[in-house]
Amino acid sequence: MIIGVDTGGTFTDIVFRKDGGWKVYKILSTPEDPAKAVIEGIEKVSGDVEKEFVVHGTTVATNTILERKGSLTAIITNRGFEDIIEIGRQNRKKLYDLSYRRPQCLVSPENRFGVKGRIDCSGKEIEPIDIDEIKSVISEIKKRGIESVAVCMLFSYANPEHEIVIGRLLSEEGIFFSLSHRIVSEFREYERFSTAVLNAYVGPRMKSYIRNLKERLGSQLRIMQSNGGIISAEIAMDQPVRTIFSGPAGGVVGAYEIAKKAGFRRIISFDMGGTSTDVSLIDGKIRITAQSEISGIPVKVPMIDIHSVGSGGGSTVRLDPGGALRVGPESAGADPGPICYGKGEKITVTDANLFLGRLIPEYFLGGEMKIYRERIEKYFYDLSKKAGLRPSELAEGIIAVANSNMQRAIRRISVERGYDPRRFVLFSFGGAAGLHACELARLLSIPLVIIPENPGLFSAIGMLMADIIKDHSFTVMKGEDQIDEDELIRMFKKIESEAVSEVKKQSKRVYIERYLDMRYEGQSYEIIVPFRRDFIEQFHRAHKRLYGYRKDDKVQIVNLRVRVRGKTEKPKIREYRIFEEKIPERAFFDERKVIFNGKEYCCPVLKRSELLPGNRIDGPAIIVEYSSTVFIPPDSEAKIDRFRNILIQTWKK
Repeated sequence: MIIGVDTGGTFTDIVFRKDGGWKVYKILSTPEDPAKAVIEGIEKVSGDVEKEFVVHGTTVATNTILERKGSLTAIITNRGFEDIIEIGRQNRKKLYDLSYRRPQCLVSPENRFGVKGRIDCSGKEIEPIDIDEIKSVISEIKKRGIESVAVCMLFSYANPEHEIVIGRLLSEEGIFFSLSHRIVSEFREYERFSTAVLNAYVGPRMKSYIRNLKERLGSQLRIMQSNGGIISAEIAMDQPVRTIFSGPAGGVVGAYEIAKKAGFRRIISFDMGGTSTDVSLIDGKIRITAQSEISGIPVKVPMIDIHSVGSGGGSTVRLDPGGALRVGPESAGADPGPICYGKGEKITVTDANLFLGRLIPEYFLGGEMKIYRERIEKYFYDLSKKAGLRPSELAEGIIAVANSNMQRAIRRISVERGYDPRRFVLFSFGGAAGLHACELARLLSIPLVIIPENPGLFSAIGMLMADIIKDHSFTVMKGEDQIDEDELIRMFKKIESEAVSEVKKQSKRVYIERYLDMRYEGQSYEIIVPFRRDFIEQFHRAHKRLYGYRKDDKVQIVNLRVRVRGKTEKPKIREYRIFEEKIPERAFFDERKVIFNGKEYCCPVLKRSELLPGNRIDGPAIIVEYSSTVFIPPDSEAKIDRFRNILIQTWKK
């Protein structure tokens, strides 16, 4: 059996192949012990967990950072540079907020150790390290009960010898450590140090979590990375910082593969779960970035370019001091959850959809999970009085605010980067996305929405479509006058060798992709472009699309990037024959009253499992399935394509 597992803030999603077909299962997450829900879910769908092949996307590293619950961490660096990790850059995220404070540093000042030793920018040693001094520092680290150490020496990307020696001494003492050159072999000391510290901070907890799972699941465990590929459990334990956005990355991979099969190359993926919404733009290929952050802390490892906002089905509602309606970023999560789950006390987006009639209580999770419509009435009447609105106006206001938050997220990855969202289709998945996708597409003038089968478990499905991927990079700093294509090829081959050997252990079909980080001389940041014969012209075009202009200035190659991809067996996307447009009688589940734009509509409720390729649906309509609910508003129409995707025209032609 092949199993994909995605641990979310509210639900843990499981997809598995059995008896020639694909089946799904959802279980409430267990935030206090994420492994508990994973093991319980896999045991539910499989009789013998030790024989299964499991691909797992985990939020353990993410939550450890967000909740500041990582290991007590120290940093060893060059003397005089102990505070780089706190000084950082001089930019302010909120320019006009007089009370703004930067995120607290993960390593306290007393646990930052400066030692002798210096490498210059060319990799030449200008001061050796003192072994006795290092041993003394390690002794002090052990005395303080420090669990993890980040070793961050200046210019270690050019010559890592000092870091290697310190790492060997730490290993002899059994202390978990991260060497910055192993995590990020690039210049920019602050971002490299920050990423190494993050890896050390989450390392012990992540290692314990994966080891526990591996002992229960056997050797066939793979972990989803933020870059859209999977890695072995051993690599994930050593470099957990690469898994920070693993769940959302799985969804983007799945969206790319399904959309490509259905004939769409330009999509905006829209993943709305219980806690957050994740969006990504795909223009023919998945976009990768090496400049990201989590909780205000830079992360300089390659990852899919995903923008997240705290707007999900579980996002809580409140009135601010000025009386304005606010939705999120706080979430009710799995416990206590929305009011309608039976325990919550704060109104959420899910409660608002239920109040408006867009959720069907009898078919929530296929009828396996009970929700309580009667519980929400009192809370809506109480808050609507405070807001000076009717209860239905309050519910629609909640939906409008949530949609506005998500609209801004999509504009950030499209309009603000030179892309017109009207030229893309909205690929919608996640448990809550189907209830918002059409209204969101209308706000952005996106003409078409695609909703795949099992959208509420789609990130887990996407993980099973991911290849094995190993990313390596190296700083070269070469100006246009110094660029020699043959020399670049030789340098690429040098850094490819280690990655290729690692990937070949897990896949027989290995492919290599080469990229360059480029900029105009004097610029501070780079653009990633594919390494082709016309790479300089490719850079000029990319710069013009992003910033609206190109220059005649000389260009500079900053970093070489290599992506080694090992192909995996992927789920086959089944293609069906097209049936008639008329919906079969057995697909009609019920009729419900739905409120939309202040009006009440009588709305058919359809079972998605009974809809056939070719069927056409006029809005308003509600489509229910095990993992999600889809709301098709008035003046929209939908059809089922040959892959059983729902294609919704946001406005009737």
